[in-house]
Order: sequence, then structure tokens, then C-alpha cells
Amino acid sequence: MSDVSYKTTRNSGFIAQAAAEWPTWAAILLCYAAWFLLGGLLYPAHPLPALAGMAVAVAFHSSLQHEAIHGHPTPSALCNELLVGLPLGLAYPYRRYRTTHLRHHRDETLTDPHGDPESYYWDREAWSRLGRARRLLLTANNTVLGRLLLGPLVGSLRFFVHDLRRIGAGDGTIGAAWAIHALSVLAVAAIVTRGFHMPFWLYALGPAYAGNALIGLRSYCEHQWHDAPDGRTIIVEGSWLSLLFLYNNLHVVHHARPAEPWFRMPRLYAQDRETWQARNRGYVYRGYRTIIRRHFLRPKEPLLHPPAGSRP
Repeated sequence: MSDVSYKTTRNSGFIAQAAAEWPTWAAILLCYAAWFLLGGLLYPAHPLPALAGMAVAVAFHSSLQHEAIHGHPTPSALCNELLVGLPLGLAYPYRRYRTTHLRHHRDETLTDPHGDPESYYWDREAWSRLGRARRLLLTANNTVLGRLLLGPLVGSLRFFVHDLRRIGAGDGTIGAAWAIHALSVLAVAAIVTRGFHMPFWLYALGPAYAGNALIGLRSYCEHQWHDAPDGRTIIVEGSWLSLLFLYNNLHVVHHARPAEPWFRMPRLYAQDRETWQARNRGYVYRGYRTIIRRHFLRPKEPLLHPPAGSRP
């Protein structure tokens, strides 16, 4: 194939996927429009509803970042980063999220604290080195209430300290990701303070923190230990939060078909509901209300990672 033919084919594929992904384009436009309108128009007159609405927009934007990492709405990683890389939630560099999340998709190491960057489990040696206060903090964070109140702080600090050590050891790629992130946070700060006339501390402690907490509710039960990799990933059915999470509540479907866009998830699940539930060994909740009721003050499971061969 000639270079011209290859480029034509590649461009045709790009255009075809981008056109088929119109729901994702619409979602991106809706998210940014809501964020700007809530901050620029509603906040001066009605600050509390505006802050609450912006928190929802931040959570929705995080869901869109997740889609972008998996190649939506375009097959270009750079194009997708330009579309949703602005850190409305402030905490995580988009490039680091992309790297760690794709590593998380190695299902054979799901929940392993050494192989899964998104695991909340600890191995016994690391746990034994923690002080009592930190153990209590992490145990509280393993409840729904703790995940909502403490999760954004605990998760972001742990992530930052880990990356800071890597940067100190000479990892230039991680350093570059954080440098881009710092400049991007400055851009968000300029919009918030000069465009919305909102104190940046209020945005950070309000919409940004609450938006990350909403995403923490989604991720709270996403994975559990099971000796079968498919049994480690949840299904949450029938929740009004499904659209906010872009149907990532049907998480086992996403892990099995990570290249499928969010708007196809409900149909894929509905077409073979019983098979999906058998595949993930019945790790199913009927909605987030059930998760909140069961685990509001009670951890869903211990934080120590079980040895191979044990059952949940």
C-alpha cells in the first residue's frame, strides 16, 4: 500500500469513528456548556445550586475522560486529550490517569496492590508498617461515607506521593505529565477566578472535591477479590446515576469490551444479562442505593489482599 493510500484509509477510519461517536461529542459539548453556564451565569445569583451543579459537571467530565482514554470519540490519543484533558477535577494529571488506568485493565492482576494501580487493597507487609492512625483512616475510607468524605483526599495524596517518588528517582515522563497538569490547573484557576469570579479555594473544596467524591461512589464497589478474574468486577443495575457514570456501572461489560463506547453498554448487557451475571459470579447490586444502605458505615470487605486461592 502506498503512503497516500495508507493516509487516506487512516483518515477515513478517523472520520468514520468520529461520526459514529456523535453521542460522545454531544456529551462533551453538554458537559462544558453546563460547567461554563453554571459558573458564569448561575453562580453570581444563586451560588449554592451553581456549586452543586458544577460538582455534577466535574463528575461527568471525569466519566468523559475515562471514555477518551479508551479511544472515544476519536482513535487519536492526542485529539482526545485536547478534548477532555482540562482538569476540571484538579486532582489527577490526565496523562497519568491514562497510563495507570490502561494498566488497571490487565484483568489477571485486578485488585493486586502490586499489579493494579487502582486497587484499594494492601499486602500484609505494607499494612503492618502503617501506624494505627493511618490504618483507622484507611478503614474509614473503606466505607461509603468515608469514601465520599475522605476518598478524594486520600486517593489523590497517595497518588501524588507515589508519583513524587518516581519523579525523584528520575522518571521524566511522569514529571512531564505533572508539569502539563500544573499548567492546566492554572488555566482552570484563571477561568474560575476571572471568568466566574469565584474564589479558587471555594471551587477546589466545592465542585472539584464533591465531583471527585461522586466518582468515588462509582468506584467504591467496582472490584472485589475473587480467584477468578471475571468475578472481580461488578454490575450495578438500574441506577439513575448510570448516565452520569456513562454506564460504567455495567463494569464487567466494560472490562470485557473496553473498546466499546459508553452508549452501547446498556444494549450489550441487556442482550445477554444472565450470561454477564454468571460470568462475574453474581457480583451484582440492584442499584447504588443498595450499596449505600449496606456499606454506609460498614466496610464491604477487609483491606488486606487475600492470598491466591481464597474466596470472597
